[in-house]
Amino acid sequence: MKQRLILLLSGFVAWTIFFLVARALFLVYHANLASDLSISDIFLVFLHGIRMDFSMAGYFSLLPGLVLGLFYFASGKSLWRFWLVYHATILFAACFIIVLDFELYKHWGFRLDATPIMYMGKEAAQSGDLGKSIFLIILCLVIYTAALFGFYRYFKPRVEMLQPSTWQTLPVLILVTACFILPIRGSFGVAPMNSGFVYFHNKNVFANHAAVNVVWNFAYAVQKMNRLKYSDNYFDKNKTEQYFQQLFPTPDSTAHLLRVEKPNVIIIMLESYSSGLIERLGGEPGVTPNFNALIKEGILFDHFYSSGDRTDKGIVSVLNGYPSQPVTSMVKEPKKTQTLPYLNKVFKAHGYHTEFTYGYNINYANFNSYLMHGEFDHVTHSKDFPQELNTSKWGVHDQYVFQKFQEELSAVEEPFFKIMMTQSSHEPFDVPMETVIQGSDEIHRFMNSAFYTDKCFGEFIEKAKKSKWWDNTLIVVTADHGHIYPKNPGVSNPGKFKIPMLWLGGAIAKKDTVIHTVGGHPDIPNTILGQLGQHDDSFIFSHDILSKNYKPFAVFVYNNGFGVVTSGGVVVFDNIANRVIQEEGAHSTEDLDEGKAYMQKLYWDFNSR
Repeated sequence: MKQRLILLLSGFVAWTIFFLVARALFLVYHANLASDLSISDIFLVFLHGIRMDFSMAGYFSLLPGLVLGLFYFASGKSLWRFWLVYHATILFAACFIIVLDFELYKHWGFRLDATPIMYMGKEAAQSGDLGKSIFLIILCLVIYTAALFGFYRYFKPRVEMLQPSTWQTLPVLILVTACFILPIRGSFGVAPMNSGFVYFHNKNVFANHAAVNVVWNFAYAVQKMNRLKYSDNYFDKNKTEQYFQQLFPTPDSTAHLLRVEKPNVIIIMLESYSSGLIERLGGEPGVTPNFNALIKEGILFDHFYSSGDRTDKGIVSVLNGYPSQPVTSMVKEPKKTQTLPYLNKVFKAHGYHTEFTYGYNINYANFNSYLMHGEFDHVTHSKDFPQELNTSKWGVHDQYVFQKFQEELSAVEEPFFKIMMTQSSHEPFDVPMETVIQGSDEIHRFMNSAFYTDKCFGEFIEKAKKSKWWDNTLIVVTADHGHIYPKNPGVSNPGKFKIPMLWLGGAIAKKDTVIHTVGGHPDIPNTILGQLGQHDDSFIFSHDILSKNYKPFAVFVYNNGFGVVTSGGVVVFDNIANRVIQEEGAHSTEDLDEGKAYMQKLYWDFNSR
């Protein structure tokens, strides 16, 4: 019995040591970020993080404990095969998750969760670099081989020397195995283990992230990925509704910016076009010269924010007026997307012909089922272009998609509602154009790809001005989401979410106009419909920015938290840390409470669909 107890506890300790080494390797891999930590910070990373290591080690020790107890009559030689296969298998899975997280943290700024599962397939693979992928595979195999060798050398003789035991071993081993529930749970209190347990630093987000056990984080996220449960009890129902009504009062009369009662409507969503690319919005000069020039011909909303940070979240926010969600994506849930209101369906009900055009592979991020639920009259995607034009890793480059879009507009029956999305300014930023913005680093390659998209967009608008449909058309230009480049690093940086919204076309009654009202993606449906006198209450998270009683605000959602932007300032709340992590300007306590109510309403609505 004693040998079996020692063996079980040795396995628990071995897993704990493995995770401590994995954390050390994470710090080494991100030495540039770790260099900002003091010696005491690094010590606290390990001290706080070991709680989660104990939890994961406890999970991995449950089955060995049961086997050692239930098969008390078996010899060590017969148990060794199970012991080796079980540990070798989960060890490989753990190494794969750990190494994948090493690299993805550079790009995402948060520890690996269920996000890769949501983007499995071409969209995940195409972002990769072959050389980097080979390096990561080798690194994974090296770590796995070293860990497995150490495991084999230590445990093989100790397992094989086990002798059959008596039946009294069974209840003792079961009881000891049950005791692993304590490290698994992480406390005696009501709250079970969660990532917030290991957050300790008030200022350095990386320090908190480094303390997280990424294997635990990934497993937990996969388990919870079909529901929103993060901080979903901010207020009771009455308080939540009270705050929500303050944010969304009944629409009043709206300021009309169009000279046409029933215009054609085009929405163009530019990939990753953050305000950092637009000079008029404080961005880098010379990156988007066409967009900058067209601002003088249209109406610019200069305090506009994306709801999320991915394309699939952006399209739902714009087309369905539905905010982004932490840790998941509505597009991944066909059962839920079919219950959403669609802006194109509203236009169809008013006699509009509706179409959707983009150069992506239609299977990207489950777009196929999503667009089918939208019931567009026609959808154009990468397979509708000649194969020789599918030269981008994501599909067809923007110049060819704009050309196709132009052809479709010439043939479509009026009135029409059409959406187009670009993609060439998505990583890896390879565009079919001689380099204009020099530089081989990612920032300059991103800006160069944005220049290419801007060039294609400018050419499209010049041709559109000569078309027969121009005078009766409103063109709404915005971004699907923002970007950390060129100057907004950090997963929760408010600047990353600030994007342009520009209205163009012959249907607008004003030019060279700037509207400073704060707004966001979900407001697009009812702001457009308000110009037609057709506010739609089914878009419960969408308010008309131009309505007289509109309360200026925007909410952006990052991986595990949200930010609230008002006319006075910005406040960013982290769900894991359960506290405010950033404040700018003169915001009020009520701004945060209203933001919590907004998210509470979103959680309830998402989970009920």
